[in-house]
Amino acid sequence: MLLVTGGNLVLPDRVLEEATLVVEAAQIAAVQERSPKKSTPGDRLDARGCFVVPGFIDVHVHGVDGHDVLDGGAALTTIAARMPRFGVTAFCPTTVACSPDALRDVLTQVRLCRAAPPPGARVLGAHLESNFINPAMCGAQPVEHLRLPPSPDAVPDVGFTAADVLDVIAGHRDEVAIVTVAPELPGGIELVTLLAEAGHRVSLGHSSADFATAHAAFDAGARHATHLFNRMPPMSHRAPGLVGAVLSRDDVTAELICDGYHVHPAVMRLAIAAKTPAGIVAISDGTAGAGLPVGACARLGGRSIRVGERAAFLDDGTLAGSTLTMDGAFRQLLTLSRDGLVDAATMCATSPARALGLDKHGIIAPGAAADFVVLDQEMAVKYTCIAGEIVYARDSGA
Repeated sequence: MLLVTGGNLVLPDRVLEEATLVVEAAQIAAVQERSPKKSTPGDRLDARGCFVVPGFIDVHVHGVDGHDVLDGGAALTTIAARMPRFGVTAFCPTTVACSPDALRDVLTQVRLCRAAPPPGARVLGAHLESNFINPAMCGAQPVEHLRLPPSPDAVPDVGFTAADVLDVIAGHRDEVAIVTVAPELPGGIELVTLLAEAGHRVSLGHSSADFATAHAAFDAGARHATHLFNRMPPMSHRAPGLVGAVLSRDDVTAELICDGYHVHPAVMRLAIAAKTPAGIVAISDGTAGAGLPVGACARLGGRSIRVGERAAFLDDGTLAGSTLTMDGAFRQLLTLSRDGLVDAATMCATSPARALGLDKHGIIAPGAAADFVVLDQEMAVKYTCIAGEIVYARDSGA
């Protein structure tokens, strides 16, 4: 048994001050308003003056500390080990468009990590920021790996086909959580239907879809939007487009890169007001540049990126994801919503857990998985616990 004592517990609906969290058998056994008697058995973690929040779940992260999910070898094991330092207890390894062989390698790593979890954050199903996005909205995605969804009128592909990619996905159903698709591509709506019926969470992104096409894709089964506002046309009052469609659908969750750079804080506030915190999934969109100093070089899907003051960039200056980590996203969100701590925890933990169907994760409550983070007064990570075990302790240097 582990007793987390004296902390301010951030519950789904309120902050319970100077309370105790009782952890037993990798689950939260109880939430107590008073500190336990000294004679109560169990190890103790002193959280006085701190805040205890559910563990952060990052559903869109490409890498951290110089490691990219497409590096091969033990990349996912290494990334999983680094994540708890930033309060992340679970994450979706996120790929850019790549070859079928590279995709198969990543999904095989996901399978192995889920079968025998490595030390560190839980490895969830992958997020494929996939081969099926609009080349006009590709950003830092490698154009040479983009393909049109399979259709009778599709032009023959060079090197590998769209069907080759779908065959890899079909062979790793359990390892693929989210697939980003541009529905305006020929055969795009049919692809949304195919992927949704196969059990994947289909996300619209890197897309120039208009309002009607976006709604058609949501009606076909898409339930997610990849980094809202980024790599999609801006919304206007006569042409709401994909952004307007996402904001108008209660059955769709929207990812938001919460660094204050990819999306202006004022626009972030408007999106949160439109969707409510339950409809927003905070993401880092972190690259291998996250955690590295400004000027450092790293990789994104094999391409060189440079760490700038507030984001990562390709050599030609193209914005190439963020250098944000989830603890930074949490701090940014504290200033943007009415119920700061509760809402920030909802967007960083509860909403992503619900989007992925993880009912016992993302909350501080009896019966939930004992995945939580202890933050100090400056909202910096002091401890990260996964399945009731302390996997990161700042003061110990571990």
